[in-house]
Parts: sequence; structure tokens; C-alpha cells
Amino acid sequence: MADDFSDADLTLLINQNSEYPDQVWYTIAAFLSVVGFFQWGLFLHSKFARRERHEFDEETAITNGVHQKFSLRRIPLAIINFYRVVAFRWTLEIGQSYTLNMAEVCVTMAYIALLLIYAFINTTSIEGQKLDIIFWCNRIGILASSQFPIVTALGTKNNIVSLITGISYDRLNYIHRMMARTCFMLLWVHAAGEIVSTPDFQDSLSEAWLRAGITAMVAFSILIIVSLRPVRTQAYELFFYIHFLGVGIFLVGGYFHTSGAHGSYWIWPSFVIWASDRFIRMVRFVVFNHSYFGFKSGTGTMDAATELLSEDLIRLRLRRPSHFHWSPGQSAYLTMPSVSTLPFEAHPFTIASFDSSLLSTASAEDQSSGEVLGSSAPFWKELVFFVNVQGGFTKKLKEVAAKKGTVKVFVDGPYGPSPDLGSYDTSVLVAGGSGVSYTLPVFLNIIERVRKGKSSCTRVVFIWSIRGADYIQWIEEALIKAVQLAPPSLTVSIRIFITAPSSTMQPNPSREDDSSISSSTEKKGSPGHTIIRKDSLSLSFMSLRGVKMENRRPNLDALLREEVDATSGRMSVSVCGSQGIARSVRHALRFPVSGPSSILSGGPSVTLHVESFGYA
Repeated sequence: MADDFSDADLTLLINQNSEYPDQVWYTIAAFLSVVGFFQWGLFLHSKFARRERHEFDEETAITNGVHQKFSLRRIPLAIINFYRVVAFRWTLEIGQSYTLNMAEVCVTMAYIALLLIYAFINTTSIEGQKLDIIFWCNRIGILASSQFPIVTALGTKNNIVSLITGISYDRLNYIHRMMARTCFMLLWVHAAGEIVSTPDFQDSLSEAWLRAGITAMVAFSILIIVSLRPVRTQAYELFFYIHFLGVGIFLVGGYFHTSGAHGSYWIWPSFVIWASDRFIRMVRFVVFNHSYFGFKSGTGTMDAATELLSEDLIRLRLRRPSHFHWSPGQSAYLTMPSVSTLPFEAHPFTIASFDSSLLSTASAEDQSSGEVLGSSAPFWKELVFFVNVQGGFTKKLKEVAAKKGTVKVFVDGPYGPSPDLGSYDTSVLVAGGSGVSYTLPVFLNIIERVRKGKSSCTRVVFIWSIRGADYIQWIEEALIKAVQLAPPSLTVSIRIFITAPSSTMQPNPSREDDSSISSSTEKKGSPGHTIIRKDSLSLSFMSLRGVKMENRRPNLDALLREEVDATSGRMSVSVCGSQGIARSVRHALRFPVSGPSSILSGGPSVTLHVESFGYA
């Protein structure tokens, strides 16, 4: 510490190092409370509010596809849609496969600014030296340390932030990474400041607290490098192992480093948060897989059959336990000790099957008994997952699937939210490739809820972009039964776009999708495992009302504009696919299609749900 650093400066420094982290936490807590208030308010409004419905809405009349009658009463709705477009559909696009919406950009900038402001305000010493390094280099380290509990919480599956805000853990994962990288930056500034401001720094290297801090920073630096998107996507298992070990080393080192400065009370809650999440997951794990632990007679209830649907796509099927229930769009973590490098590895996948008896008929049971590659009957009998083959774990699973083998599977879930589309007049579902694992259960759920009178939906549009016609076998039976069971009040439109030549499927086509979603790997085109012509599809499917199949890439801008022009009331659009598909949908639903002028003229209020996931 500098010789001219007075006792008054020291007292001021200690007070600031104690008060400023608390003030940062108050600011973050207030922000989360506001977000939670609006999120839960919208949820409750959607869940319980009864909308007044009229056979003819004088404010949303449509003439020849054009909305009529300008109304100032729709100004609040126009403001809400303006916010949705600016916050979630205006994006910062990084490369070809990563996108940040403006809400994420603003939160990132605000968070960094908040920490930097508290790091450098009031850093003038009693003697008048501005930006005194003694003030900010210690404070910036404590500010970063104070964020470890919330960073840890955001990285867990069962966290209080999700409970407060109503935002699922997978959507908070970007904030987890952003905050961790911001803290990483601040800690290196802290380290550099300490080296510059401490004259006898070299002599201090022999002290245990400093060695602990250096060890923690080395571990943190390695962790940050392997968590970068290129490394993470190409070598996920490597990231998984290093993340697990690196976080432990970093927190232990950080605890001992800060204990001398009375800052360790910011570190130990991270251990409690992590342990609590692991405990909850372990309890769920045992409950959902209790037959393995001797709590129920019989074994093998969680043995999974594997099918190689194509060279790059596996379908995993296991008997649906009677106690396991989920909602459309949710995911589960699968642990396969015989396939994974480590026995406790868990990988997330979307549950592609439908937890309902809607399609469970005698004829369906009979149809499912045949050995047909890609038969979709299991979608209402079993837990079904689509797994894209990339490398590591999935490559080993492919070897099992090539032999039509079985694997022991432990299930942890379900996780994630389920979209509540009951109050929407029109629902549009867009998927690319195996993204159908998300949109199909949602599609079936809409039909079931309309049949039971629990949904006001009058039109549902199912759009699926696939590489080859043989992909339709995955879900053909489910689509046939769903359309047959749809009530007359619900208009069903199925638009399937085949992007490969219509005659045959090429053996090694390029991918349409190259990114991963939060719960299942999404790829825009898996090469066909068998060569199937379009005319080989069953006549019953081709003759379904509302089914249209085209050999081209979908023009999502035109398709969505057409639906918006034909809709009044409320409209939802759900998309599951690569960043490319998500970008196309976001672009299509910007101004003027979903702008204030459209809303004021009677156009629909459009809500967009994107189930596309990328790594920062």
C-alpha cells in the first residue's frame, strides 16, 4: 500500500468495499423483481383472463386480406408489440450462426456499466489524487467476487432466479455466461492493479493467500477459453469435464484468497447453491428412475431402444413410466453410463412424444407393432428423443443404433417451460429437421385442448422444412391421427417443404441447420438413411385435408405475412431450429408486418417464441 495512503483513506476504502457490493445487489434484485412482476403478470393474465369473443369484431374486420378500421383504443396493444419487436426481434448477428436480441444486448451493456461505475466512482483520495489505484483495484476484485452467488445460481437447473422471473434456466444461460465473463475481466483488472500498486509483490508470492488467488485465476482463465462457442460446440465433453473441475478449483482458491480480506462470505454461498441444485437433481433422478434403485419390482423399465433413422439422426425410445409426466416443449437430461465417457454425464434432449391419451387408440397400437423404420406410432406410447450425431457421446450412441441395440438410460426431468397457447386465435409452428421434436407435441396439444374446449384457437399452421420425403415417416401416423381428430372449429394447415431433389435423396447432403437448441441438437438436414420417393408416402397422409408438400425451401417471410394478413385477434409463432431459421422468422415479424400501424389498423398481436439455442 502506498506510503501516502492515510488512515482516513483506509477507513473510507473499507466502508466502500462493504457498501458498494451490497448496492449492486440491491440494483440487480430490483431489476429481477420488475422482470418477475411483468413475466408472472403476463402468465397469470394468459392463464386466467377470459377474453371477450364476438362473431364479428368491429375493430378487427378483414376485407380481402386487409385489416380495416383504425382504432386508437388499440394504442396500448401497439405499444406492447412495438416493445416486442425492438427488444426480441431486432438482433445483433454475429457470424452465420449466433444471434443476440436487443434485450440481451441492453442487459449486457447495463450490467457491465453498473459494475464499472461502482468500481471507479469515489476513487479520489483525501489528498486529492483522482482514480487512486489503491481504491479501485481492491474494490473491483470484491465487486467481482460478490457476483459469484448469482453466477452460480444462473448455471444451475433449479435456481431461484428462474422462480422469481419466470424465465427458464436455459434462457438464462446466456446471462450466466455473460456475467461470468464480465467478472473474469474485472478480476484480471484487479490482478493487474495489485501487481502495479504493491511494491513487494514478488516477495508476497510465497504467501498462501496469493498463491490461492493465482491458482483460482489460472483455473478461471482455462474455463473461459474452453467455454467459448467454437471450443464448446466442437468438444462438448472436454468443456463438460473442465467446467466441472475448473469451477471447483476456482471457488476453493477464491475462498482462501479472499478470507484474509473478509470477502469470503461472498464465496461460500456458491457452494451451497451448487450443492442444493445437485441435491434436488439427485432426488428427482432417484424418483424418476426408482426401479433401478430397488424401490419397485422389475428391472429394465428404462431400457431404451435405438434406431438409426439416417446417417446423422438417431431416435431413442423407452417405455413411458406411469409416474413420469411432462408438457409439450419440455426437455429431459439423459444419462447413459454404457455410452458416456463418465457414468454421470447428462445430455439434454427435447421430449418428442406427447403425454396424452388423445392418439392412443387400438388401431394405433396395432400399427406400432410393425418393424417400420421411422414409424411414428411411439409418439404417444413412449418417451421419444431425436439425437443428432456429431461426435463424442452421440458418435458412440450411433454405433449402438446401427446394431439396433438397447442402452440403459437414466432420466432427469422434465425441464423448461411449456408454451401456453390456449388464448391465441392462430398458432404457427415452424421447424427445421429434428426441430419437429418441439413443434409436434405442441401441435398435438393444441388439437387436444381445442377438442376439450380449453383453447380459443381457430387455426393452427404446421410448417416443417426437411431434407427428404423419408423424414415424414418419423411423424406420419401422428399427423394423420391429429388431423382426423381435429374438430370442425379448428382449421389445420400442414406445410412440408422438401429441400432435396424430388426424385431421390442424396447420400451426403449439406446441413441446413448447424446449431444446437437447448434440449436437442438441431440440424437442418440429415442425410437419408434410405432412398424414398415422394410418391412412396401413404395415400392417407397425402390425402389429408390441409396438407401441402412442396419441393423447395420455405419462404418464411411470405408464409408468415400471409398468416398475419388473414388473422385478427392474437397470433403466436413458435420456431425450433437453427439460428438461420430463427433469424428468418424474426426478420419476417419485424416492422411493418407486426408494427404499430398494423396493430392500430386491426392487425393481430403477434407473440414469437424461439426455441433456438446458441453458445456465446
